[in-house]
Amino acid sequence: MSFLRRTLQFSFLTLSLAQGYGTSKLQWGPCDETEVPSDFPVQCSTLVVPLDYTEPNSNDTLILDLVKVLAPVKPSKGSILFNFGGPGGTARDVIGVNPIAEELLAFTGRQFDLVTFDPRGTSGSRIPMSCIDNLFDAWSFYLYRTPTNSSEVDLGDKWARGAMLAEACLKTQNKTGSVISSAFVARDMMSVVDALGEDGMLRYWGFSYGTTLGATIAAMFPDRVEKMILDGVQNPHEYYHAQADFQEWTDSDKTFSSIFTGCVEARENCALAKGNNKTAAELEQAVWDLLDTVKYQPIPIDSTYIINYSTVKGLIVQCLYDSASWPALTAILNYILTGQLDALPSILRILTPTNITDVYDVISESLALGGIHCSDNMIRTEKFEDFLPAVQQMYDTSKILGDGLVFLYAACAQWKIEPKERYTGDFNVKTKNPVLFIGNSHDALTPLVSAKNVSATFEGSVVLEVDGYGHSSLAAPSACTIRTTSAYWVNGTLPPDGKVCELDAPLYSGITWAEIINEVYGNGTATAKRDVSTLPRLGGPLKSPFHY
Repeated sequence: MSFLRRTLQFSFLTLSLAQGYGTSKLQWGPCDETEVPSDFPVQCSTLVVPLDYTEPNSNDTLILDLVKVLAPVKPSKGSILFNFGGPGGTARDVIGVNPIAEELLAFTGRQFDLVTFDPRGTSGSRIPMSCIDNLFDAWSFYLYRTPTNSSEVDLGDKWARGAMLAEACLKTQNKTGSVISSAFVARDMMSVVDALGEDGMLRYWGFSYGTTLGATIAAMFPDRVEKMILDGVQNPHEYYHAQADFQEWTDSDKTFSSIFTGCVEARENCALAKGNNKTAAELEQAVWDLLDTVKYQPIPIDSTYIINYSTVKGLIVQCLYDSASWPALTAILNYILTGQLDALPSILRILTPTNITDVYDVISESLALGGIHCSDNMIRTEKFEDFLPAVQQMYDTSKILGDGLVFLYAACAQWKIEPKERYTGDFNVKTKNPVLFIGNSHDALTPLVSAKNVSATFEGSVVLEVDGYGHSSLAAPSACTIRTTSAYWVNGTLPPDGKVCELDAPLYSGITWAEIINEVYGNGTATAKRDVSTLPRLGGPLKSPFHY
């Protein structure tokens, strides 16, 4: 009864705060370049929202820091809100920077403003999930987030440290931890829509976890959806209701194998295959053998670095996000396999944190990931032995990724913070306008099957398959994708059922989005190329240029 009363109070509060559309209550102005780097014209604003949406009589508020990338084509057709995933990933430091900014503008027909904010709980928000406040604990947590197969005793250690993290977060986040949840972020999103003063309708593009957030928003506010793209789709049913996100690893091993099949098909551009006649299967087995070797016999690199199971596995996992990094990945693997170790120190200095500031940057996303995901998830497990079947299922689903996030699920199983609001409904949704789902054929983190499964419960929705490699459509350059998504945003045109967009950047070709954007919009439209030799910094919770 008390829950019903709070719900009714909240409903009346929402009605009382409703305003007429057409007048923005946001004051846009210059951005702080240290917080919001940009290569495109951007503006910033702030919005005050309730800290706790379940307490209508409370005066406690939260400030959302907003950033807007201005549409090149004037007048703008409105605003599209973005979430780049995680949960725990920031957005204000990403959306205005090339090449991402150019790519997103191209995907949206260059006719919409791009708007985002750092969700509550992330390091860029006013209430970050920050459970660690000293140097020792920071380094300990950083070193703890290793794959569980890195040693024979690591799994039990992860369970114990998961309990320690859950306790630490309860103690340090007792004031704000309970107001960090996807349901509250969904309400924050709708508060932004209202404050924009456009037409009162949501236009949203979510990547990875951003698809779960988007599905949650759509389920909570189906009549407010003008257009929505969910890209690199996570299974929201498992996110909320399962011990782990098992389905996410469905295509991980297949995508890992593609590193080597693509390599032998482009030998001159792939260091592992250049100058030899090895098959893809032989190259892949050599890497598996390397993982087994360095697990028991790590390789020291000068006086600073060590190549062990976690190093090699972590490097591979990060590069599964974007096939543009595969030439660099295979070059590093070739250095290790052929004993060319002198080339590695300079590379490792780029890839690994070298000071405590870098470490704090890395662990902040892991803490936000745990704070949001663990609070959202409903499954709790008291005993280690009851957690083991879930671990085995992860291992059975994927050899390459199955041991990568056990540290997260160990913490979630023992999590002690209960959110003020958690979405508990289903995803049988009829939105005011149909949703477009996008899935890549070879996505190691969010398989195509998830897009199809979630779409099946969203009435009128369509799945666009991109026949490409990597995580979300951002990782698979395709003129077809640009034309399809632009038509959806500008005209509301959905692709036909079963449509597949072909890849215009073959593996190891070095072709980037810049070439594809210039093909679609004309030479000179895109000026920034994503450096195919650039690798993501290691250490994050499956961290990449695109947040997971």
